[in-house]
Order: sequence, then structure tokens, then C-alpha cells
Amino acid sequence: MRLLRFAHGPETIRVGDFEVRRLGYGAMRLPGKGAWGEPEDPSAAHAVLRRAVELGVNLIDTAWYYGPGVANRLIVEALHPYPHDLVIATKLGARRTPDKGWAPALRPAELRSGVEEDLRQLRLEQLPVVHLRWTEQSEVTFDEALDTMLELQRAGKLRHLALSNVTVEQLERASARAKIVAVQNLFNLRGGTSQIPGTASGEEVLAACERRGIAFLPFFPLAIGALAAGGGALDAAAQRHSCTPAQLALAWLLARSPVMLPIPGTSKVAHLEENLGAVHVTIDAAVIHELAPWSARDAS
Repeated sequence: MRLLRFAHGPETIRVGDFEVRRLGYGAMRLPGKGAWGEPEDPSAAHAVLRRAVELGVNLIDTAWYYGPGVANRLIVEALHPYPHDLVIATKLGARRTPDKGWAPALRPAELRSGVEEDLRQLRLEQLPVVHLRWTEQSEVTFDEALDTMLELQRAGKLRHLALSNVTVEQLERASARAKIVAVQNLFNLRGGTSQIPGTASGEEVLAACERRGIAFLPFFPLAIGALAAGGGALDAAAQRHSCTPAQLALAWLLARSPVMLPIPGTSKVAHLEENLGAVHVTIDAAVIHELAPWSARDAS
């Protein structure tokens, strides 16, 4: 079975010189709880990755600090040598702390070390797509972090540069200096109108990506599983469309914009197959409008 027909918009989108299907897979859920440590069942994690590729997914999003190192290792164990059309997208700019927390890692030495970790762990000579994951708590400026990413690109460590958790202004500044092929920001039915505090609205960044023809990868497309549980208008609409709440939430994203490229993650094959079934769900502008107020009303 291959995902060849999308109910909404084009089946594929360009990410630099790669053409990928508009529903990918996010590897953050592969390690243990909280993206930390080993999964309870490594064979199940391998099965999810292999099934995703079987069903036509050809973009997998990961990072060396998922685990740390666990998600990347599982990807290698399940898929290496990689299918010729598989694009692995990674992220730099964060690290894990001993208490299982998250911290910025945007200093030049940290970015350089992160690239080397991803290359080594994923057994790649060059990273296809790398997102600069920005946070305002960094000890360096956005431009300083971008300088290091461009240096790594010139050195051949990464092929294409992307951004994550950025404002429109940051996207424009980066685009003036380099070709940005994707943006990965928070966007879903519960958070489609606002990003992480301190940044521009998700709607504004999405619109900027549409103007530039840049792929927009909404992270937490199912609100860390909350949307899969349904509720209110989402449940009612899902019943009318003979699909699950998760499928409708993903279909809403695909219908929302032709540059949208959701990357839902899961550690279970059944959930993976359910998520990928969203490409076949047809909704119209009325449903998009109907669900938008639900997202704002239930966003607490």
C-alpha cells in the first residue's frame, strides 16, 4: 500500500531539491517517556519506522537529543541502508539536561558538536535538512547562531538549511542570507493561532511560508495526543466524516495550506496507520471554519 492520493492539495512538496510527501513522521516519540532513554519495546519502534516507509512516508524528522541518541539509533537499526528517496530532517539548538529537561544549545561549539553527533549517529556523510531550533533563552543572538549554521553548510556538513520556532522577522532575516527550505513551528487545532510565548503567531509564519513557497512543518500536530482524544466539535465533525478525531485534525492541517507538511509521531503501528489515513479524509472550507473556533475555545 502506498499513499498516492491526497484528498487535499498536492501529494508532494519540494524541500530544497528533495520532493517529499506532505505527511511525514516525527521520531520524538520513539524513545522512552519524555523522549528520554530506551523504548519499552525496541522491536515495536523498528516496526513503526519500517511501516511508515512501506506506506509511502519519505520524510522523517529527528534530532540527536531525542533520547539522547536513541531515536537516531533506532532509525539506523530499522532503515539503514536508507531507501533512495528517504529524507531525514534533523534539528540543532537544544540539548538534554541530567534532570531530563531541555536547554538551549546554540553556541557555535554546541551547534558544531550537534552536527557531528547527527552525522555519526545516523551514518550519513551529509545531513539532508537541518533546522536551526531557536529559543530566546540562548546566550547568543539569532544572527550568531545563523552564522554558524551557514559555516556548517559551506563545509558540506548539511545540504539544506531550515528553521524552527522562529518569527516572521527571523525568517525574513535568514532568507536574505540563505535559502531556507522549511520552517518547523507549533501549529495545530489547539495552537494554530499562537506559538511559543514570545514569538509571532503561527498564522503569520505560515502565511510567510506560503508567500515564499517554503514547506511548513507543524510540530505537535496532534497537541501531544490531546487532539486524538477528540471532544466537542471535533468529535461531531469526525463522526460526520467517518474518521477519527486524529485523522480529522491532520486532515484539517493538510486542507489549511498546500505548504503544510505535518509530522505526527507515534510509537505504535496502529496509531501510525490511523494518522496516515488522514490523507484520504475530505473536508471543505465550512469544516475548517467550524473547527477553528473550537481550537481557540478549548486551547486552555
